[in-house]
Amino acid sequence: MNFEFAILDFLQEFLKCDAMDKAMVFITSLGNSGFIWIVICVILLFTKKFRKAGFALAIALILGMILGNWILKPLFSRPRPSWINDEIILLIKNPRDFSFPSGHTLASFASAFVITHFIKKATFFVYPLATLISFSRLYLYVHFPTDVIFGVIFGSFVGYMGVKIAERIKNREHSL
Repeated sequence: MNFEFAILDFLQEFLKCDAMDKAMVFITSLGNSGFIWIVICVILLFTKKFRKAGFALAIALILGMILGNWILKPLFSRPRPSWINDEIILLIKNPRDFSFPSGHTLASFASAFVITHFIKKATFFVYPLATLISFSRLYLYVHFPTDVIFGVIFGSFVGYMGVKIAERIKNREHSL
């Protein structure tokens, strides 16, 4: 865990400034409770051309919430860096749930996977946004790097599962 604190402390020492503080607080707020991804999901669901993408995204977000927030976080019960090192003044409210995995990252990469599966042109928007949201969690000192790395990997897997489950449901509807 020492190398993880070294990374977080490096970010605090060398990147921290007023402009980054404001940007990271705003960017992380987009990921709060999956807000931006839920908004995109609703828009897709109400767009006939992209309804299947919206359905797969809804599945992925629900799956991510259940597996990430309700099962993995309590299972691992990993404290957040901000709980261990309380000398860092947080720019956001100190989260009360456990650290592993990063829910912001999991939802962001699950969403990016699903959206780009159906809408290739969105790649240049959703992956940079997912990356910025994930990075903001490190910058704001509320996640360890391994929380975020696992969030990327597991989020991508959850996105894949969302696509596969949506396709299975759609195929069943057509076979009835």
